[in-house]
Amino acid sequence: MKTANDNLLVKFRSKDTQFGVTRTTVKAIAKELDVNETQVIHMALSKFATDVLPAYAPDDGPLTAKQVLALRKDAAKRLPKGKVLLRDKLFA
Repeated sequence: MKTANDNLLVKFRSKDTQFGVTRTTVKAIAKELDVNETQVIHMALSKFATDVLPAYAPDDGPLTAKQVLALRKDAAKRLPKGKVLLRDKLFA
């Protein structure tokens, strides 16, 4: 069931700027994309969210010395052992 918070009133600008558009512009976009005006607004907000919001949650910050030591021990167990047969230089 919808509540009052499920809807949003959009007030259009009197002219197009970088901070808003006119209803005429929204109608033109809707016609061009063959969708309704509500879908145009959803598409615009979705694109804006992708541009503005981080793609992933922030991490916990730098590793502790204990975590680094544990990673080095684990890596040492997994790295190949033996004689190096060939070594290429990435940067000369």
